Amino acid sequence: MTPILALGPAWLDPDSLIRTLGFVGLLVIVFVESGLLVGFFLPGDSLLFTGGLLIATGQLPVPLWLALLLVPLAAVLGDQCGYLIGRRLGPAVFKKQDARFFKPKYVEDAYAFFDKYGGRAVLLARFVPVVRTFVPVVAGVGRMDYKHFLAWNVAGGVLWGAGVTTLGYLLGGIAFVRDNIEVILILIVLVSVLPVAFEVLRARRRGRVGSDRSGAEAAGGSRGRGAHRA
Repeated sequence: MTPILALGPAWLDPDSLIRTLGFVGLLVIVFVESGLLVGFFLPGDSLLFTGGLLIATGQLPVPLWLALLLVPLAAVLGDQCGYLIGRRLGPAVFKKQDARFFKPKYVEDAYAFFDKYGGRAVLLARFVPVVRTFVPVVAGVGRMDYKHFLAWNVAGGVLWGAGVTTLGYLLGGIAFVRDNIEVILILIVLVSVLPVAFEVLRARRRGRVGSDRSGAEAAGGSRGRGAHRA
């Protein structure tokens, strides 16, 4: 099999990580990368894709059904841990009004964001590298309803953990995939960012429409008052 190259530093090569740490190491990395702030730099999509590919080729001696069970579980538990970190430590970290980075206003903004987008934010962030590490923490800081967070966390964990692993497994026997793994991993990252990009564009479009409407109403009100005085 053609060696799988990393998109980042050599020591973050997903193929080397799995061969060195094994399946247990893969689960630990998924857990840490999903919700612990220190794990934002770890590979996620590429690790799961590579894991599925290695299972398909027999180089990772783990049944697919077991991987599809434990990988989503590790992802869900990681997000749960991140949520609890944000909920427990958030008030203490964001309590100083004059703080430079951790302002109380950020907590209010986080609460408003999750109140507006709710589960969609948790689900979409699961497919975006780095972002998925911080979203559960921010959800905890913003006091997002726990049951609501849990439901969307489980949905996102299953779709991401089982989906990307299955994708690697199904494509593992195709020579083109083995020979062009780097390009495929880049495409996975680009595709995973598209949902959030669409959400941002929609939010900006709605914001511009709302601003234009408010401006028109204000202008109309001013003209009405001027005509009344005349």
